[in-house]
Amino acid sequence: MLLSVCLLLRRLIADRSGAALLEFALGLPIVLTAGLWAIELTNYAITNQRLSQIALALADNASRVGEFKGTGFTQLREVDLNDVLLAAKQQGTPLNLTANGRITLSSLENSGGTQRIHWQRCIGAKSGPAYDSHYGKTVKADGVTYDPDAGVNTASSGDNSSQHPGTLASNGMGENGAQVSAPTDSGVMFVEINYLYTPLVGKGWFTSTKTMRYVASFVVRDNRDYGQVYNPAPTANRSTCDRYGA
Repeated sequence: MLLSVCLLLRRLIADRSGAALLEFALGLPIVLTAGLWAIELTNYAITNQRLSQIALALADNASRVGEFKGTGFTQLREVDLNDVLLAAKQQGTPLNLTANGRITLSSLENSGGTQRIHWQRCIGAKSGPAYDSHYGKTVKADGVTYDPDAGVNTASSGDNSSQHPGTLASNGMGENGAQVSAPTDSGVMFVEINYLYTPLVGKGWFTSTKTMRYVASFVVRDNRDYGQVYNPAPTANRSTCDRYGA
């Protein structure tokens, strides 16, 4: 009996038929965790890159658009702004950008040495301090008309008929220590994107939901008429920053 038990133990010790399965069972959690972490890290990096490229493309496009007039100036129109914002929305489709974030396009202008945010246009459903502009805001009517000598905007669209100053931005726009300013008698298209990132893998496993912010700016490329954002017939809807929608 004892001999049979010893032989059985020797056979069990020498048996390797389940070794691979056991090693797989022990290693699977480690491999799976590393794989999921790599997928999450890759998605996070790609999202950052996409937001950066969208911000740059929007600022670049906004610095170029407009209708050239025989006077030698280019008139920026509401339809032009709608077009560049729509292009940014299309670029952000894989991220569902306008549903999960907010894009603010600002015209930072230098009139006689004074930096002002003349007008802003926005697109995106997210609202609140985390998603609205962090670097200065204008009121709804800004951009209708502008007197650079007086430094005031005159709203004539019916929603606000009073005069009010353009929003002062003495130090330019951007993070402290990294502000951009418009050249004298010119302008800068400043873009800010705030986006709610949701992890692919369960929340809190590798990273949590967080708000990503990217900014970009381009000096206006042409001889632009900074008096106002024009809206000739047939008029286009103005993408003013009091509107929220994807």
